[in-house]
Amino acid sequence: DKIVAVLDADQYYQNIQDLSDLPELLMDRLSHYFSTYKQLPGKPADVRIVKRYDRAHAYRVIEASIEDYWDAAREVI
Repeated sequence: DKIVAVLDADQYYQNIQDLSDLPELLMDRLSHYFSTYKQLPGKPADVRIVKRYDRAHAYRVIEASIEDYWDAAREVI
């Protein structure tokens, strides 16, 4: 999962509340970046972005990752 976030007081993105608020051109650029940033030269891209999720889903992903972190930390202790 990749989370797209902006600073709370960011003047440029202050009205952005969800991915759907971003211009489609920017979304295309972000999709391209996330699809290719780990790609090795001369190798085909093996990442596909199948779906974009909303803000509520991003919060659930963050909450699940925090819970996973604490579960792993409890195992170490």
